[in-house]
Amino acid sequence: MSPGTPGHRDEQGRPADSAGQAWEGKSIPSHGFSGDTGEADPALVAALVTARSQPGPEAEVAVLERVAQARWLVPVVAVATEIDESGPHAADTRSDMAAVTLTSPDGSRALPMFTALESLAAWDPTARPVPVRAAAAAQAAIGEECQVLIVDVASPHAMVLRPSMLWALAQERRWQPSHRDAHVAEAVRRAIEPEPHVTAHRLEPGEPAGAGVLRVVLALEPGLDAEQVGVVATRIGERIATDGETRARIDALTFALEAAR
Repeated sequence: MSPGTPGHRDEQGRPADSAGQAWEGKSIPSHGFSGDTGEADPALVAALVTARSQPGPEAEVAVLERVAQARWLVPVVAVATEIDESGPHAADTRSDMAAVTLTSPDGSRALPMFTALESLAAWDPTARPVPVRAAAAAQAAIGEECQVLIVDVASPHAMVLRPSMLWALAQERRWQPSHRDAHVAEAVRRAIEPEPHVTAHRLEPGEPAGAGVLRVVLALEPGLDAEQVGVVATRIGERIATDGETRARIDALTFALEAAR
């Protein structure tokens, strides 16, 4: 649009955007990706393929290390904020760009992000790609009340980054499976400490693989009935749940029992 073309203007008559902010002096931030070609990191894609075909803690750790370092493309689309219905056909008179979120049948929300322009265009060729760091994508997802991130949705190597992974990326800390996480181990120890009937415990990965389930195996003194065992497990679970940081590191929690030695 040339300066003489009719359009949005600010209070001083200068060409402006739809919010009345002058274009003069504006620049588009590069976010550190000015030389980006839009192609995927081959090592990241290889890690995603491995995690998809051979799910497990080692593969997930390798993926998250690559995810944290990679450039990501978050799709945004135009959303009408003002509609003119005075004519025979309704027309958008103002729109804003908004991040795309996905909602599953159970109501949980996800933010999609893509490794490359090709994978984004294969999903939605009309979406505009915004290059971001993984931490920024995760923080945006939390701001949009999303519980997970979905990588390259609809691709053969698509992967869901669970809540514990989302929070690790947002906090820019290294992700560990919950059964290897020192913070989780200490929180579980503190939760079990007040229980005199628990003689020992250990942490293990639960089933199914790739679901992020933490299994707490409790060794109990003999003589407890089912109701007493249930009460002990409930108290431990409630203590773990009171710590928000610990909850952010555990995707799901189960208990298993074994006789004290």
